[in-house]
Amino acid sequence: MRGGRGKPVLRSLLVGALVAGAPTAHAYDGGHAYAGYAYGPGGGYFLSLPDTLRATVAVPLKDRPAEAPADTLAALYPALAACWTAPHLTGKVQGPDVEVTARLSLRRDGSLIGPPRITYATGVAGGDRPALTRATLAALRSCTPARITPGLGRAIAGRPVALRFVYRPPA
Repeated sequence: MRGGRGKPVLRSLLVGALVAGAPTAHAYDGGHAYAGYAYGPGGGYFLSLPDTLRATVAVPLKDRPAEAPADTLAALYPALAACWTAPHLTGKVQGPDVEVTARLSLRRDGSLIGPPRITYATGVAGGDRPALTRATLAALRSCTPARITPGLGRAIAGRPVALRFVYRPPA
């Protein structure tokens, strides 16, 4: 292989090995893309996203939540909704309720991970929808960081929260 003739042979062996071991494309069969990792191929645990924590809160709240840190999800949701105030709606409300759902995640200390997103809004028309969105996002910004216990912080850190605000305007 020293005489210069070995390099082409070595190169052709490497190229042949790469071509022979090249992955082939297969049609999607509807199954999981990742078969599992715990007990070999086809068995074990599937990768999944964290479950979304969901709640519905009627706003504005009649009573202010307790000043103590929230230690349960039932105490956390009203604490996040406590700052919500009804926006000035210029148009007619469509239906009995105005609903808006925000998706957010919290850190262990109760602060927001990134900006919340409005995923659903109904009951208002046209120009009132941005006002409803702004009011909801402003409420979440002013109510965070939420006062939570360390145990609740560990349980919810990084998990998605879908919080639905339901507002029934006065008739």
